[in-house]
Amino acid sequence: MKPINIGICGLGTVGYGSFLVLKNNWQEISRRVGTEVVVSHIGTRRLRPGQDVGNVKISSDVFAVVNDPAVDIVLELMGGIDVAKPLVLQAIANGKHVVTANKSMIAVHGNEIFAAASAKNVMVAYEASVAGGIPIIKAIREGLAGNSIQWLAGIINGTGNFILTEMREKSRAFADVLKEAQALGYAEADPTFDVEGIDAAHKLTILAAIAFGIPLQFEKTYTEGISHITQEDIHYADELGYRIKHLGISRKTSNGIELRVHPTLIDENSLLANVNGVMNAVMVNGDAVGSTLYYGAGAGAAPTASAVVADIIDVARMISSPQSSVPALAFQDGSLSDIRITEMPEIKSAYYLRITALDKVGVLAHITQILGDCAINIEAIIQKEPRGADAASQRVPVIILTREILEATMNTAIAQIEKLDGVAEKVMRIRIFKLE
Repeated sequence: MKPINIGICGLGTVGYGSFLVLKNNWQEISRRVGTEVVVSHIGTRRLRPGQDVGNVKISSDVFAVVNDPAVDIVLELMGGIDVAKPLVLQAIANGKHVVTANKSMIAVHGNEIFAAASAKNVMVAYEASVAGGIPIIKAIREGLAGNSIQWLAGIINGTGNFILTEMREKSRAFADVLKEAQALGYAEADPTFDVEGIDAAHKLTILAAIAFGIPLQFEKTYTEGISHITQEDIHYADELGYRIKHLGISRKTSNGIELRVHPTLIDENSLLANVNGVMNAVMVNGDAVGSTLYYGAGAGAAPTASAVVADIIDVARMISSPQSSVPALAFQDGSLSDIRITEMPEIKSAYYLRITALDKVGVLAHITQILGDCAINIEAIIQKEPRGADAASQRVPVIILTREILEATMNTAIAQIEKLDGVAEKVMRIRIFKLE
């Protein structure tokens, strides 16, 4: 049988990492596929120092790769959307299969791309787009296919997890840890996508689509970052038996599907609470299997290349032995559900509130009165002694944990609390998620 030819578009960290895995493990890969898999064409502006691709054909124009009739599978590993999307659509139009690690492209334009691929009877594989080397897409789409997924929650951005871990374990300020993350290469010069939750929202959009059989709907994902989290909040959460993690959460309720990324308090004894540093983890709850946890490296050349090459093997197997493939979004074409995406005011959650109150008689009573009038039950309350600058200004931190209530109701209560003369700052609100 003739070899299956791979064209790589983009030879950065992931692109070259994938090339090396294909080169170093070619015998094992060929045994799994049943025929030889070779890189025949690479599109890159230049080779970086230390990169050696042997005698493989190189083009400075990536479209030369997708237009090469000898290429069977195109690897889109450039990132971004402006060039990547038309490149992928051109590859599909040429009847080529595509493997990509591009989460933003899939989350924003995946519906269009998968429809084009279905029309041309080719595959678009994207395991590497979520959680690096963790095979979470394959786990949900295939391993848990017999379950009705109830919810999933994940630490799906290593940069944010590194920052929160350092803040907690070493009592460091957010800005200082962010600078180190940039120096270490975990965060970009512009860290907005990581610390404001946009990267995690792209990934959550993809996971929710394959878990619940809904179209990709990134624009409806609620997104909140971690730049406002302080040492105080991390300390008080610890004191109450919780850890603060930046979670992507999607849950099926009677109101629809929740899609939300935000800082979250979770029980300190849970497995997810103890995922630290740059590591990723996703917990998935199915009606038959219960809760399962998937943990590993969420980024890096080798882990991401592992997922890319696994996709290549799946596509190559289908080429060498044609059979029914797994649908791109797990459910058959035409059977995606129109279940609505829940608006944030409709979700139910327990809450952590940090209120900076003036050290005056009656302020706490007014706060609890507002919560009581809104039928918000208090789980725990801590009033701290003012210290340092707070002592001089007579400001007292008040920490309140509530039971589950509608977000809309909590919004009303917070607005009323912030209007009190005895409340000096905006209320810090962090949602609590029970991993049950």
